[in-house]
Order: sequence, then C-alpha cells, then structure tokens
Amino acid sequence: MRKQSEQQDPSLLTFSGPNLGYMMEMYDLYQEDPSLVDEELQQYFKENGSPYKEKSKQTEVAIEGTDYSKVIAAVQLAENIRTYGHLAADINPLHDKEKDSERIDLETHNLTKEDLEKIPVDILIENSTDEVTNGYEAIEYLRKMYTKTIAFEYSHVHDRKEKKWLKNYIESGSLDSKIEDEKKKSILRRLMQVEGFENFVHKTFVGQKRFSIEGLDTMVPLLDEIIQSTVEKGASSINIGMAHRGRLNVLAHVLEKPYEMIFAEFQHAPSKDLIPSEGSTGITYGWTGDVKYHLGADRNVSKDEAKTRVTLANNPSHLEVVSPIVAGYTRAAQETRTNPGIPDLKEQASLAIMIHGDAAFPGQGVVAETLNMSQLRGYHTGGSIHIIANNMIGFTTESFDSRSTKYASDTAKGFEVPILHVNADDPEACLAAAIMASEYRAEFGKDFVIDLIGYRRFGHNEMDEPMVTNPDLYQYIKKQDNVRKLYQDKLVSNQTVSAEEAEKMIEDNTAKLQKAYDTVPKSEKDPDTDMNPPEDVQSKLEHITTAVEYDRLKRLNEDLLKFPEEFNVFKKLEKILQRRNDPFEKDGKVDWAHAETLAFGSIIQDGTPIRLTGQDSQRGTFAHRHLVLHDEKTGEEYTPLHHISDANASFCVYNSPLTEAAVVGFEYGYNVFSKETLVLWEAQYGDFANMAQVMFDQFVSSSRAKWGQKSGLVMLLPHGYEGQGPEHSSARMERFLTLAAENNWTVANLTSSAQYFHILRRQAAILKKEEVRPLVIMTPKSLLRHPVVSRSAEELSEGAFSPIIEHPELGQNEEAVERIVLSSGKVGIDLIERAEKEENNDWLHLVRVEELYPFPMEQLKEVFSRYKNLKEIIWVQEEPKNMGAWTFVEPRLKELSPEGSEVSYIGRRRRSSPAEGDPTVHKKEQQRILEKSVVKGKE
Repeated sequence: MRKQSEQQDPSLLTFSGPNLGYMMEMYDLYQEDPSLVDEELQQYFKENGSPYKEKSKQTEVAIEGTDYSKVIAAVQLAENIRTYGHLAADINPLHDKEKDSERIDLETHNLTKEDLEKIPVDILIENSTDEVTNGYEAIEYLRKMYTKTIAFEYSHVHDRKEKKWLKNYIESGSLDSKIEDEKKKSILRRLMQVEGFENFVHKTFVGQKRFSIEGLDTMVPLLDEIIQSTVEKGASSINIGMAHRGRLNVLAHVLEKPYEMIFAEFQHAPSKDLIPSEGSTGITYGWTGDVKYHLGADRNVSKDEAKTRVTLANNPSHLEVVSPIVAGYTRAAQETRTNPGIPDLKEQASLAIMIHGDAAFPGQGVVAETLNMSQLRGYHTGGSIHIIANNMIGFTTESFDSRSTKYASDTAKGFEVPILHVNADDPEACLAAAIMASEYRAEFGKDFVIDLIGYRRFGHNEMDEPMVTNPDLYQYIKKQDNVRKLYQDKLVSNQTVSAEEAEKMIEDNTAKLQKAYDTVPKSEKDPDTDMNPPEDVQSKLEHITTAVEYDRLKRLNEDLLKFPEEFNVFKKLEKILQRRNDPFEKDGKVDWAHAETLAFGSIIQDGTPIRLTGQDSQRGTFAHRHLVLHDEKTGEEYTPLHHISDANASFCVYNSPLTEAAVVGFEYGYNVFSKETLVLWEAQYGDFANMAQVMFDQFVSSSRAKWGQKSGLVMLLPHGYEGQGPEHSSARMERFLTLAAENNWTVANLTSSAQYFHILRRQAAILKKEEVRPLVIMTPKSLLRHPVVSRSAEELSEGAFSPIIEHPELGQNEEAVERIVLSSGKVGIDLIERAEKEENNDWLHLVRVEELYPFPMEQLKEVFSRYKNLKEIIWVQEEPKNMGAWTFVEPRLKELSPEGSEVSYIGRRRRSSPAEGDPTVHKKEQQRILEKSVVKGKE
C-alpha cells in the first residue's frame, strides 16, 4: 500500500459520473454556506474551487447559468441509460413486448432539452465522438447506443477496469464500425444458405424432425465471426457445445459437414463413404449410433501456415450437460503436459463456445455450475463465449412459466458476466456482438454472454402445431418475414445488391442443394442389426506389465519424502508421512494412499500426465492422501510429485467446487481431448456420484457405442457399509453394473493396496490403445489403513492385477470344500476376520471378486472346477439384495456353477433405502451376514 504522503495531490483530482454529481452538489452547498459541508471538503473547495475540471487543461471552468441539481439529474439520467437502456431497446424482433423507457425519459428526471444543452459533454460521456457538442446531444447519443437492436447489461460487473472497458467500447462507437459492401453480400449469401437448407429439408423430407434454426438464422454468421476472430488471434482449437435446435444447420455450414451426408441420414442411406476424401471433416461413428441432430464433427480452418481445429461436441438430448464437457475440451487443448509440475496453460490457444436454449439457461443447474467453475484455477479456460439461442419458448412453455427473471441470461449476473442482448433480425448487430465478445474475452480472459433474441418459426419439432398451445405468440411469428428477406430488402433498397443478383444467389444455392441430394444413395434395405463392437473393443485386456522395479520404487519413495529445508511441514503429518519409509527400510507395509502416490509417481516417470480432481482430493476425504502439503507457518503449498527425479509428464490435483455433474463432465471432456492423460475424478463419498448420473449414462458409459468417442476416465467412488447411514455407505454399484455391456468400462471393487497400484498403472498403459475404456473403482474408507489391505513393496515390484483373490490359507483340502463364499470389497475383509475365529474351515473357501465387470468367468470357472464335492456357491454382500452386485452376478454364477452345486445369496433383504440409519442395527445386521456365511450350520 502507498503511504499517505505518496497519495495524489488533491488539486489534480478529477471527477466524473455520479462522483462528479455528488461533488457538485456539495460545492453548491459550500457556496451557500461553507459550514454545510465537512471540514475536509471545505478545505478542498477553498483550495480548488469547482470540482468540474476541463480534462484537456485541468483548469477550472464555470458552468454558467446551470443549476447544479440539473447537472446531478443529468448525470443520473446518463447512468440510468447505461443501466436500464436495455429495457427500452429494440431487441425483440416480434415487437410483441412493451418497452420500458420511464427510467431514461427526460421528464422522469425533471429535465428539458434546454437544461441539458447547458451541460458540458465531458460530465456525461468521458470519450464522446466529435459530433456530440453538448449535454443534450450526449444524452441522445447514449440513448441511441444503449437502446438500439443491441443492448447491454454490465452494471453487475464489479471490476472497475472491465466496467470502464465495456463502457468505452460501447460509447466510443466501436460497435458501429463500417461494414464493406462485400462483407454485407457475404452475410446475405450466408443467410440464404441457412434458409435454403431448412427449406430444402422441409420440402424433401416431409414430416421428419430437424429442429430447425429458423427464427435464429443469424446464429450461423454470428458463429462465423467469432471463429474468424479467434483464428486470427492464433487459437489452435475452437470447441462448440449446443443442443439440437439449429444443430444440423451448424453442422452443415459452420462445421462444413457435407449436405450429402446429412441428406443420407434423413434418407436412412449409407453415408460413411460420403466423408470428404481430403479429411477436412472428421466425423466419427459408434456401432449403435445416434440420431443425426445429436452428432458432432470436426473441421480444420487454415490461416497462413496455421490450422485451427473447430469441434462441435456430440450431445444427447440433455441440453446443457455438454457445456462443462466443452470447457474440459478447451482446458485440455490449452495445456501442455510434457514437463514435470503443473501443466503449462495458454488460454488463447483454445476457445469454448457454448450455445444454450433460453429455457435451459436458467432452468438447468449445470449452467450455473459451469459458470461457477469459470474462474477457478483448476477449471478456468480464459473465458467462454455463451450464446443463448433465445426463441422465447421452451417446447410449449413460454418464458412466464419457465423462469422467475426478466431475461433468460440473468443467471450469468451472479458471476459478473457481461451480457449483450441482440435482435436476431439484425445481422450486422449480431456480427458486432461477436466482435465485442471476442475482444472482451481476449482482454480479460472471462466469460461473455450474447443473448440472441429471435423466435422459433415452427413447433418444437416440425410435426408440432404450436397454435394449439401458443396461439398469441405464433400470431406474431406468422406475420414476421424471415431475416434473409428483411436483410435482402435492406441491401436492395440501399443498392448494395440488385434484386436480380439476389435472386440468382438463391437459385445457385438451391441448385447446389439439389445436386448434393441427387448423389445420395438409396435407403439401406438390409441394415446392420447386430451392431457388434469392433474386435479391439470386444477383446479382453491382455496381460500388461504393471510391476515397477524395487530399487526404482525405493528411489521414488525417497524423493517423495524430501522437503525443502525452508518448508515447515505440519509436525504431526510429517511423522505420518515418514512412516512411508518403513516398507523399504523395515518390514512395513504400503497402505492404500501410499500405493496410490507411488503409482502416480511411476506413471508420470513413464511419461503419462495425470490430472486428479474432486472435493477435498488434495488431502483426501479421509485425511489419507496428502498430495499437496501446506507450510504450517506461511500456508505455502508444496507438491512432492512435482519434484521427483526422472519425471517426464505433468501432474496436477485440484480441490473441486462442491459440484458433481459439471466437474465429471469437465473431466470427461478433458480426457476425450487429452487421450494420453490419466484423468481421475473422486467423489467425496460414493453416493455423491448420484448428482452426476446424467454424465455416466449419456457420456462415460455409452459415448463410444453412440459416437465412437473413446475415454479412459477413472472414477474413484468411496464405498462400504460402516454404519454411516443411507447416504454415506453405497456408491450405487448396481447402477454402474446395469450400464455395463460391450466392454464399455471396467468396474472394480478392490481390497488390496497392490491391486489399486496395478490397476492404476494398467489404466495408464491402455490410454493410447484401441482397448481403452473408463475405469470405475469402488474405493475403501475404513480399509484405507487396514493391515489386511496394506501390502509389501515386493507386491508392487513383482505382482500384477488379478480379477479375483483367493484366501491363501483356505481351500487347500480340495476334497473337503463344500462351500465357496464369493464377495467383493470391504465385506470380503470382514469375512476373513470372522472366518479366522473358527477352528475348522476345511469345508470353506473365500474368494474376493476384485473386477466385477468384465466378470471373471474363466478364473471362477477354474476355481469351481477344483472342488469335486462343492455344494454351495454363495454370494455375500453388504448391500440390500436389490442393490449391489447380486442381480448382476446371479445369472453368471448360475451359468458357471458345477452340477450338484447351488447358487444362493446372503446379505440384506430387498430395501428401498441403501442402509440403516442406526449404527447399532447396522452392526447386528453385519454380524448376522458374516456368521451365516462362514459359520457351519448357522442359519
């Protein structure tokens, strides 16, 4: 902070806006009677006179004949225009809403034209144009700038630099830059393409859904302008997320997906052979596929020597869930992960454009979640440009029933995001909006919202009749000429283009569409109904070496426990961490968190970057991980994994916001765009994954089958019944097993630190392979430090991952074994401890299933085949019978069971809630399950 003596000379101070108004009011009182103002102001006015200074000379000037109350009123009027001008702006193309101009009318402020003419311009506008010569012209200029077909909301932005930049940009006339005639013709041509495509599809494929863009046609030239501006700034990628409204048009014109391919999809004809041979458009397919208005595409845009990849993300019908995924794409594209430490982030390397529906933007919570992440260190991307495709209706629900705010964009105000409203029937204003958004983002690295206000020409889909539910709105829409005609008429009237030239442009575009349609093959009469995955997907993961040499592990462990001399580790924690030397120096064991850290260190030494996020993931929910240390005196952070020798890739771990859906989506997107990175998301408790279920259903489990989109995302879900009640016991394993098919992911429930070490290393090893798949791990809670779960360092240096673990001391007398008890996860350790209390266990064998999917059929078949007198195969679980793995494993165990043996279940009965609330009841129920499982004759 500066010292008082270094502060600015009061005589040099200048005031503007409301501050000037206040000071002039005080000066008026001072002239009446100096005692009416405080001593500090008396001194200022005595030494400096009037607070109004002419900026160019910094000398006092008189405002002759002016009542200062009028000056104050004029200043307030100017501020009101800036704050409330949007209420009176021409931003609704249907003109079906009354404008509110009361706050910006002269009469409201008791002002006249003559009053304003006496007031200098500089009091009202800091950077006025030469044409503005007095206060009245200044007010009229402000009214013009803030109430036309483009309007602004930025009073909620608190940062002074941002607010000043926004005000100057608007009031300097930057938005009114001259557009050359050729540019205007190109805009018209683009609008003809947009309209022509919709008309052609409407007439050619009668009754088929396409979710037309009509009413928001200018979205395409708006996107064109943002992309062009971003490419010119040197971005290497641009990522777009949007729902189905207008998606086919964006695919055709922004992503340049060939018309032939789109028409083939309408005609249910083969389309893969229609992909351009030059490969400028990347279009991927899964084996089950998706509807055409959910598909994405890639396109390369070249400028000079550089290429920019433009991606439209695949997106299902869950509207806004693609937004955090696209943010994840963008962060991944901005980061370089080849060096140790935190990845190198260059925000200008990539841009996210998120296109929202006007009902979805305020209605879907994931929007606010994504906005909240936009300035967090683990998730910021240098600002996303949001476009609200505002057709003033959601399906059949109009805005008065879909939101409690005036504008669809109001959610963004809470995050201090500037908002620009623009009339979709003014193409030139839309381009000005695009340029302003791009410039603001480049200047401040923050989000920007463009509320593109238009309408929806037809119903929600082309088979709906909107007059049934929305007759008032659609009476206006039926009378409205489309934007192509409006803009064409404007250009013809000002002689930018002739009527004949315009008609020729339409004819040429129609001919192009017809030519494309004529090349489309006929419908497939015998489509592939088997829809089998590729062989690489169907094949099992072959044995992958995951062991790490003992000496290498020891050196790695030593590096992890070296801290800078000046760094003050919390003493209690330091003692705990130093125990990690024991597995290499004494007879100690490697616990869960230690195995994880060693796995991470060895993986980044192998050249695979790692990104881990989740609520409290730096420390770990259960105070077990401690990947980031904090100096107990200064709070400074230190990450040991950033300082290990031989590291060849980046490592980062971030505590996430208290958000699941958007964070999982972000990490999924990050992994899709950074296939070489081991990306992990950890739930604070497994049941927190409930809030991200849409991401698991729509993306993580099914994206490859639908779109051919590969992912190796790892999900860590703490799971186990320990008497903590319904919400902190189950990670809902059954949901992940229900979704398991076609080797779409691996679901594991582990009981050994060595198993965790090896499965993480296996996952890192397959990231670049065709066999890659996500990994879902039910991680432990009470087992994190359990001695049975901890393993020797030799098991990390010599072992490998095993889908099942047999009890090493049971099942030795093969003739005597009558019962095999199968389990998965924590209950398997409980079974071991309870069985050890029995004297004779020759009749019993315990097997823990570590990998539930793909189910270890071959391994279990081999186990069962050893025991010729086997009578019972029992599945034991903590979860209720209708939850957990039982429903999934039952048919598989019955298929495997040898003749003469019976498959049965021991566990909690079917329940509507996952677990008991009373810990005493939990203990008794747990005891019953264990005794019935391992005590002979116990019922």
